[in-house]
Amino acid sequence: LRLTVGRIDLRRLPTPLFLVSFEPISPRGGRIRAVKPGAKGSRPKRAKLEDDLDQMRQDLHVSVADLQVDPLRRKVRRADARIDLTPKEFALLHLLARHHGEVLNRTRIAEQVWDMNYDSDTNVVDVAVRRLRAKVDEPFPVRLIHTIRGVGYVLEDRG
Repeated sequence: LRLTVGRIDLRRLPTPLFLVSFEPISPRGGRIRAVKPGAKGSRPKRAKLEDDLDQMRQDLHVSVADLQVDPLRRKVRRADARIDLTPKEFALLHLLARHHGEVLNRTRIAEQVWDMNYDSDTNVVDVAVRRLRAKVDEPFPVRLIHTIRGVGYVLEDRG
């Protein structure tokens, strides 16, 4: 599986990427070929294009406890309250949500959100997490973003 398109390294994209091709077979449906993130190849399927696209949208949507992250619409909701985020805050939250339950170190976060080599003398990741917590965690009784001392951060429901 090729992990680059032109000069873009697909492994470094902040959001999962679905590659879709549609080969019409009939007016009502066709053959859909889609590659899901982490897939070894494509999966052919007979269906309406809209049905597969709806399924892909659902696959991209990430929920952790009462937090919902919708990368296609770039919307975040928690306990049915809309949360407005800057583009970097959204990229950070989406990264944490896609890897919920997994501890992400500062280097990985910096590389994937800011596309930079992490310098341990900078606190850019810590400041961004603090600002994200102010919007995503502090107004709610259950905290989802946790610090793992000396390692990094994890998004998980510990309640």
